[in-house]
Amino acid sequence: MKPRITLITLAVDDLQASLAFYRDGLGLATQGIVGEQFEHGAVAFFDLQSGFKLALWPRDSLAHDTGLAKSARSATEFSIGHNVATREEVDAVMDQARRAGAKIVKPAQSAFWGGYAGYFQDPDGHLWEIAWNPQFGLAD
Repeated sequence: MKPRITLITLAVDDLQASLAFYRDGLGLATQGIVGEQFEHGAVAFFDLQSGFKLALWPRDSLAHDTGLAKSARSATEFSIGHNVATREEVDAVMDQARRAGAKIVKPAQSAFWGGYAGYFQDPDGHLWEIAWNPQFGLAD
């Protein structure tokens, strides 16, 4: 398989509340909810970088589309990593997330691997790591 991941979809319980968190709270660009004319079609897309997108889709719709039973949420299944250029930027993003309604799981602190990182959960419990890694060069 040639690695070509272009979209991550997060299942959410309340699409409007999650839209507000990511758009208004974190400032991610979106055209809002689209596809409402279709049963199980309402979704919100957010532009990230270089054609990469984040989608928010109701948990019931994802279960319906896949044919899988809806299961209990688990924050420890995966995390989304957001790397920034400085330690100060980690603190700023963590504060922005807190003000937007995120639950701070682990305040930003020095990490054993030489960087600086913290974790928060969005309104649906999805886990985000905000990190500065001195070994990563970030392109804008």
